[in-house]
Amino acid sequence: MSNLIAGKGSCLCGAVNVFAETMTIKAGACHCSMCQKWAGGPLIMVDCGSDVSFQDKENVAAFNSSEWAERGFCKKCGSHLFYRLKARNQYFMPVGIFDNVEQFIFDHQIFIDEKPEYYCFSNETQNMTGAEVFAMFAPATES
Repeated sequence: MSNLIAGKGSCLCGAVNVFAETMTIKAGACHCSMCQKWAGGPLIMVDCGSDVSFQDKENVAAFNSSEWAERGFCKKCGSHLFYRLKARNQYFMPVGIFDNVEQFIFDHQIFIDEKPEYYCFSNETQNMTGAEVFAMFAPATES
């Protein structure tokens, strides 16, 4: 079984359809304070690379959440669509917007050092602190 697939999905209201040509089946939770504020809890996402397209782009809005990244959402229903690293044009997208979510494997958690104590996933996962994540993406975050 390959770890890479193509994916298609949509926002809650259907105003935005998304297509990812090559994305991983490995899903991960982000516990950073920004994702917690944005999603109301951990955000479970997949790496969709840079070959992502949106049908009905006029319904997509983006918020520059930092110098190196932006967060996209549907203008009509507010569904979260992506977190994008600007320098790499790399999209991380919420698992729940894709069709056929049963193909994903939850295998990692990032910003584990910012995870609140009130919840815990039972899966065995690779866990990375915020410092480890920034070190991994350092070349992409430099402006």
